[in-house]
Amino acid sequence: MKLFLSAACVLVSLMPCFAADGPASALPRSSPEAQGVSSEAIMTFIEAAPNSGMHGFVMVRHGHVVAEGWWAPYDAKTRHELYSLSKSFTSTAIGLAIADGKLSIDDPVMKFFTDDLPAEPSNNLKAMRVRDILCMSTGHQTEPARTPTDQNWVKTFLAHPVPFKPGTHFLYNTSATYMQSAIVQKVTGKTTLDYLRPRLFEPLGIEDPTWGTSPQGVTLGGYGLSVRTEDIAKFGQLYLQKGKWGEKQLVPAAWIEAATARQTSNGSNPASDWDQGYGYQFWRCRHNAYRGDGAFGQYCVVLPEQDAVIAITSGVKDMQAVMNLIWDKLLPGMKPAALPANADAEKKLRTRLAGLVIPTVAASPTARIPEVVSGKTFTFKGNPQKLDSVELVLGKPTEPTTLVVSFNGGAEQRIVCGLGEWKKGKAAFGDRPEQTIAACGAWTANDTFTVQICLPETPFISTVTLSFIKDQLVYEAVWNVGFAGPTQPQLMGEHK
Repeated sequence: MKLFLSAACVLVSLMPCFAADGPASALPRSSPEAQGVSSEAIMTFIEAAPNSGMHGFVMVRHGHVVAEGWWAPYDAKTRHELYSLSKSFTSTAIGLAIADGKLSIDDPVMKFFTDDLPAEPSNNLKAMRVRDILCMSTGHQTEPARTPTDQNWVKTFLAHPVPFKPGTHFLYNTSATYMQSAIVQKVTGKTTLDYLRPRLFEPLGIEDPTWGTSPQGVTLGGYGLSVRTEDIAKFGQLYLQKGKWGEKQLVPAAWIEAATARQTSNGSNPASDWDQGYGYQFWRCRHNAYRGDGAFGQYCVVLPEQDAVIAITSGVKDMQAVMNLIWDKLLPGMKPAALPANADAEKKLRTRLAGLVIPTVAASPTARIPEVVSGKTFTFKGNPQKLDSVELVLGKPTEPTTLVVSFNGGAEQRIVCGLGEWKKGKAAFGDRPEQTIAACGAWTANDTFTVQICLPETPFISTVTLSFIKDQLVYEAVWNVGFAGPTQPQLMGEHK
């Protein structure tokens, strides 16, 4: 039976313990002050954090969780997409395969894919080693493409021009991480996900990780892994402990030293945590720290000098701003020895962490609700968002409203919108597959209903505005974050 952390044990007192509903593999809990961390410093971090962008936060000091919280509708038990933080797990698989004698870090990349090579490999391609794909120094000027078709991603990578000598030119290159995953599968006969299960995920108590695959059935490597926030913290703690977990050495200490060291230069801005150097799929940070990170704010920050790990899942546009908060708010609160107990500050922090929530839609007390909206279906002509129809089913004044939408010729999706609260359900929204969703909504202006739709397994929250004008409906969706930009064009639907 799966057991998860209860909200009642967000923080506990001086004696380390496991949460009442927590799994046996959970990290021990402690008060902040017992581990030399100021509760007040953690509170300043929480208050300064972007309230609508943070999803989960776990802080570990001296091997103990001293603070944790999730902004509802996000929670402790739901996996969260990691995006490029997946890369650090993939490089770990390479390190384990090397330790198993399956390959060498100085092996040529071409060695593993003799059937996929171009007719006349360039000298630079011949010189590309496993070390180079780990360090993002493949010699590429542009990143090789990966398309969601049957195209062979390995063959595309090997056919891509390599104008620079490998090892001399840093280029952030997710396709290079995919090649690491493909190598792991070649030499072990298992996908990276399956290879890591008994060696990493199971010993750390990381339950049911999911990881997407390419058209060729290779674990994506550079992105696509989903685990829980505490799982990220465990991974960071394993690295902080030089690969040792309990009495077992899961990952060679020498590999961890090399993977988290500065292997290549990637900039010179002393104020940027993206210019401090790069290891084997880990970023160097200011303050002699290192991290794995992923798009829109997925962080595993390891601070060896402070014996601390900070895990964050979020949906933010400015990832450096979150790093700045860690240095400005949390770092000063970490002291070399235990601090005197501060029951009042700890209680305030515990209460704040237990009540975290992403703000819901605020209703306008003067908004005029159209008389003939409920049950009317508005249809949309062909559009990039592939929206077919929208219907709003109004509940009684104190009951939720239901948004009924259809995309791309699919079945209708019924999304219950809580009033001043997040209502969870299942639906396929936009181009996302069916999954857990949470929604809230309210009338925010005359003839305008605003819905927030959160996909808690992802960084994404969509704000949908429905403006009713007689027999027409103006539909506008704005995402909190996205690779193509947050705002999508307005669409006009008609009721006939």
